[in-house]
Amino acid sequence: MLDGEHIKLRALEPSDLDFLYELENNTKIWEISGTIAPYSKQVLKLYLKNAHRDIFEVKQLRLAIVDLNDSLIGLIDLFDFDPKNRRAGLGIVISNKADRNKGYGSEAINLLCDYAFKTLGVHQIYANVGEHNTNSIELFKKLNFRLAGVKKDWILFQGEFKNELLFQRIKS
Repeated sequence: MLDGEHIKLRALEPSDLDFLYELENNTKIWEISGTIAPYSKQVLKLYLKNAHRDIFEVKQLRLAIVDLNDSLIGLIDLFDFDPKNRRAGLGIVISNKADRNKGYGSEAINLLCDYAFKTLGVHQIYANVGEHNTNSIELFKKLNFRLAGVKKDWILFQGEFKNELLFQRIKS
């Protein structure tokens, strides 16, 4: 478990199934998650059963973001882990709008970046952000991620192509 001041990052548990089911099937976040079809509880149970697998094997690490009352409020991922080039992508979602803009996302990102830099030996972490997602853009800028480029017409969502911004944070 990675402990912060206001949140903790922990491994996924079987009891997280209902949260995961609601989040993965929330069509409002499908644009950022790349989801194109609903997930069944059975598929998500299998995912949870295998969530313990090593990041060096599966190239991904998903952790639950929990508040100090152990309430699950979101998920944070390292994905496309590339140990040869010492980089990984980062994705985060805070499920409930009432839990956003309270510093939980900032703390979770800093905890995971610290873990990736110090424990996994990552040299850089990147984040892909839709160009209209102003809250995420400001969040990553505030956390010393730098705009590295614009991927034109990168995401096709509901018949419309959208640009995606690439942010990087390189280990200092």
